[in-house]
Amino acid sequence: VNEQKQTKGVVKPFLSESGLSKTLSKTATLTVSVSLFISFANLGSNFPTCRCVHLISTLHLLLSISSPTITTPQNHLSTLSVSPPLLLLLPLLLLSSSRPPIRPFALVSFPTVSKAANFGFVAPRQSPSPLFQLLPAVTAALRVIVLVIGGGGREHALCHALKRSPSCNSVLCAPGNPGITSSGDAACVPDLDVTDSSAVISFCQKHNVGLVVVGPEVPLVAGLANDLVSADILTFGPSSQAAALEGSKNFMKNLCHKYNIPTAKYKTFSDATAAKEYIQEQGVPIVIKADGLAAGKGVTVAMELEEAFESVDSMLVKGVFGAAGCQVIVEEFLEGEEASFFALVDGENAIPLESAQDHKRVGDGDTGPNTGGMGAYSPAPVLTKEVQDVVMESIIHPTVKGMAEEGCKFVGVLFAGLMIEKKSGLPKLIEFNVRFGDPECTDDASRVQSDLAKVLLAACRGELKGVSLDWSRDSAMVVVMASRGYPGAYEKGTIIGNLEEAERVAPGVKVFHAGTGLDSEGNVVASGGRVLGVTAKGRDLEEARERAYTAVGQINWPGGFFRSDIGWRALLQKQVASKD
Repeated sequence: VNEQKQTKGVVKPFLSESGLSKTLSKTATLTVSVSLFISFANLGSNFPTCRCVHLISTLHLLLSISSPTITTPQNHLSTLSVSPPLLLLLPLLLLSSSRPPIRPFALVSFPTVSKAANFGFVAPRQSPSPLFQLLPAVTAALRVIVLVIGGGGREHALCHALKRSPSCNSVLCAPGNPGITSSGDAACVPDLDVTDSSAVISFCQKHNVGLVVVGPEVPLVAGLANDLVSADILTFGPSSQAAALEGSKNFMKNLCHKYNIPTAKYKTFSDATAAKEYIQEQGVPIVIKADGLAAGKGVTVAMELEEAFESVDSMLVKGVFGAAGCQVIVEEFLEGEEASFFALVDGENAIPLESAQDHKRVGDGDTGPNTGGMGAYSPAPVLTKEVQDVVMESIIHPTVKGMAEEGCKFVGVLFAGLMIEKKSGLPKLIEFNVRFGDPECTDDASRVQSDLAKVLLAACRGELKGVSLDWSRDSAMVVVMASRGYPGAYEKGTIIGNLEEAERVAPGVKVFHAGTGLDSEGNVVASGGRVLGVTAKGRDLEEARERAYTAVGQINWPGGFFRSDIGWRALLQKQVASKD
């Protein structure tokens, strides 16, 4: 363009004494129209919305042959100067932006290489193109609405990660919790009965939910994923048959035995006398587990015979865990270091997530009874790259293959509780969970940099092959704050203060709500055993730990407690290594 003429607010590019300007402008318009035509044609097979837009872009292509102009919405730009090769990138810019699609024009500056090699675009201010008017709605339609089922710390962390996903339009959480609402990580739906599959299906259909992520194990074991998939709703989470990997430890152990997956030696009992006789033969220490779901409390690591016998009686005679304890698994005690390993599974393929290490015992120094987890950190030094490869080859892949051969393909996240044996240094499977770990999920949610919604959708569609995830190089640590008395009887309704102040003590601090509610005056109160997951990122584990505990110190909650030694194993290992 060697000259421009402005008339009544409209910029018209032209070459003086030549009709070449119209030809150039028409060529530019055609290039963009063809690009949009091809893009939407390719997307049409996967996104129904694009089939409609494909037709619109076809019409726009035909119209552009007789019109030399490309228009932009009012008050955005009057003139664009675009190099021809960059025209082909415009559809990608439009589709990839999480903002209204015209925004890339305002955000990206295309330098003028030479006046003769660039096109001026006519931009009438009063008659924007119908195609550009539709594009904001189109890109919103291409992004998925996600419903997260659950209301704990794990679900808060999932909402936090999904909200950052470029392919996620909005996040809903049922029932959710006050922390999810106040942080803006999702819109909570407290009135939706997640135990009623028909109600969940109706909600999804009404609100155009494109992906459901089931957080807790209970609805999975109950068959919520089965019902959602039957209604053609993409669901990340296994069927009830596949969820038996967590719902029945006896099922999991039998699968391990059949497919040569390394695990501790075991026997299953429904008679207390027989179980005690076996324990007497094996000696202590020994492990007793309830067969079914017991909220992380159905495991006893008995160091004395009397403790082992009491555990058997509590489950098989007294029925403290109800139907979950009608069978017990008596398992050999493995000595070593525990670690948590996660893998996303699409039924046939599996990809690993980052490693983490949980702290199950309630007291410092790994003392006291087991809990659902009092804190965790990621990555876990004990899970070296070599050990992770062994886990994938000897545990995860055989499990995925075995489940498929058993007729219940697994789709979701496999959470392998591992013991890295002291003698051999090799991993053995302690247990499987069929959902993201809590509290480990808070660390992963803080560190993941990939588009999580896109990856979970790929898992639901059986398209994980070749997919990988990007992670922050930072370390992350979560310190769980629990109600006094947990894992035993504890008081509910105690007021918690200074939560916002805690998140401001350092960069990378986030307080995830696991068991909170609101009282009549709007105060945040404890409503469960494990209540908060105070999470922090840092350049290394030491910095993450310092930030997490500084944030914990800001929280005003006399009715709570926490472990003061989260990360002690990794820090001790690092100290020993530095001395060596």
